[in-house]
Amino acid sequence: QVQLVESGGGLVQAGGSLRLSCAASGRTFSNYAGGWFRQAPGKEREFVATISRSGGTTNYADSVKGRFFISRDNANDTVYLQMNSLKPEDTAIYYCAARWWSTPYSGMNYDYWGQGTQVTVSS
Repeated sequence: QVQLVESGGGLVQAGGSLRLSCAASGRTFSNYAGGWFRQAPGKEREFVATISRSGGTTNYADSVKGRFFISRDNANDTVYLQMNSLKPEDTAIYYCAARWWSTPYSGMNYDYWGQGTQVTVSS
């Protein structure tokens, strides 16, 4: 089992920045690809970003490319999502996820999910 706990969400004005953290525990986190997803009210959960086990490869949704950056610190079992130039449409609950022994993956079939952290961007 892997437990994932997100933090760093909050209220920010449009154009601002936030950094989300996802702390993992329970298994060797470097064996898992990491992902960030989000779900806005009334919408389905959608892919945001993913990172390889080593951290050397990343992929992003087109809607966040150039504004959001995913990274990881395997020594501290943490994945980050740096969010810059935030827009009101980025408002959502953000979830981190872990997928066993995977390359970066933008699908929904992750093995473990966190409980989510709310990000609200005001105009």
